[in-house]
Amino acid sequence: MSVNYTVAIVGRPNVGKSRLFNRLVGQRISIVHDMPGVTRDIVSRDLPEGYTLLDTGGMGLLPGTSDTPEKIVSAVESQVELSILAANYILFVVDGREGLSPLDIDMGKILRKSGKKVLMVVNKVDSGVDGIDTAAFYKLGLGDPIFVSAEHGRGIDVLKTMIIDQRNEDVGEPEPEDPSKKVIRIGFIGRPNVGKSSLSNCLVQSERFIVSDIPGTTRDSVETSFTWNSKRGEDWHFTLTDTAGIRKNTKLDSSVEYFSRVRSLDAIHNLDVVLMVVDAKEGPTSLDKAIAGEATAANKPVVVVVNKWDLALEAFANEEISGFEEEKGFREAFEKGLRREIFFVPGAPIRFVSAKENLDIEKMLYDVRQLDKRHNQKIPTGRLNNLLQKMAIRMPAPKVDGRRFRFYYAVHTGNRPYRVKVFCNQGYRLGDSYKRYLQAGIVEAFDLEGCPIVFDLVNKKNPYVNEDEETKIDRSRPKPDTQHYYNPKERFKGGKRRKKG
Repeated sequence: MSVNYTVAIVGRPNVGKSRLFNRLVGQRISIVHDMPGVTRDIVSRDLPEGYTLLDTGGMGLLPGTSDTPEKIVSAVESQVELSILAANYILFVVDGREGLSPLDIDMGKILRKSGKKVLMVVNKVDSGVDGIDTAAFYKLGLGDPIFVSAEHGRGIDVLKTMIIDQRNEDVGEPEPEDPSKKVIRIGFIGRPNVGKSSLSNCLVQSERFIVSDIPGTTRDSVETSFTWNSKRGEDWHFTLTDTAGIRKNTKLDSSVEYFSRVRSLDAIHNLDVVLMVVDAKEGPTSLDKAIAGEATAANKPVVVVVNKWDLALEAFANEEISGFEEEKGFREAFEKGLRREIFFVPGAPIRFVSAKENLDIEKMLYDVRQLDKRHNQKIPTGRLNNLLQKMAIRMPAPKVDGRRFRFYYAVHTGNRPYRVKVFCNQGYRLGDSYKRYLQAGIVEAFDLEGCPIVFDLVNKKNPYVNEDEETKIDRSRPKPDTQHYYNPKERFKGGKRRKKG
């Protein structure tokens, strides 16, 4: 279904907005924590019912009440105001156990004056309305409230029905999805403060994501859809995920940061193409290598994005960088060093960009589209086997426990990622370095730069190969999987036939 209707969840801190968001979506997307101010960006999700649901940070956050600096508090509140302006329907969440607070009353006045359609959602009503002053919630003049428990699922089905009914009343039934529109799921990953949120804002062409020089500003994995109008006159459709900066486990100061890290790593598995962001001024670090390794372990294609390249150009213009006559030579040297550091991402495109100067942003998206297209090819079985045989002859596999890995036959079985079923002698003898050698050969031979190759190894004994010739075999212990074949000479002693009688 096409999504052209927006529902925003707003309210003061710690009333259960993120838990309600997760319950309506049916997944744990927003981080839920008792500490006020955990949600900072606008977390969104396009739902199959035909609307976009937004989870916003709490309005009225007070500096000093949490670890939220004052400048981020201001940005959060501006984001909430933006979501109210963009929303067609607003879910105003209050705490049923605590009742209305002065901040609730002030927010109710703002929402009533906005002219938006508002539904008051009284949350945390876990065991019915007994003992709750229900009349107080009618005094705000926002109509009949609905009483729910996001934690236990109470009243959620009724709330979903009310949202869909309001959507259909406002804009009609949702239109069926156009199958011809290819939507590529992309996401930025990287260390904190390398410019992921700035790049995200550059793509959606709005201040959709909070940008701050304070590392760790983004905590949730924020998802939104956008269309890029290319210079070729084409519309490119994407779903973008801006993840929290991934820190080392040893530098996580709270459970919120831990869950932010876990959520960022989980988000990688839902992407079609991963955009790995590196700081141009600092270059690749050990943490960058570890993060790239997470994308590789998830078998995702990667575009390496060197952000803040405008700083490198400025330094080159001011002759702060020596040893290169022109910027092109410096760029090539940077790329060479970068490929040496992240050698386990073979053939990944590298794009030098600047979110601040809007430098080569469209070229970055073009790399994404090309990389996505490469995943639709079919690898011919004959060419694949000829290639692997030639590679094995040119460079035999190293011996493991006295024997080599032997390849017998291979066939392409799947895409996204490319899967190759390999029939071999013993799969455990295939070491990582030799596996990368074979994968790189396939990538080069079939023009699959940046596409992960996964080997599904099947152990299969080949009767035409005598592996015993490679090394001396200890025959004192019988092989458990060796079959016994009938030998007619076993009937004779000394090779002579025994005469009967």
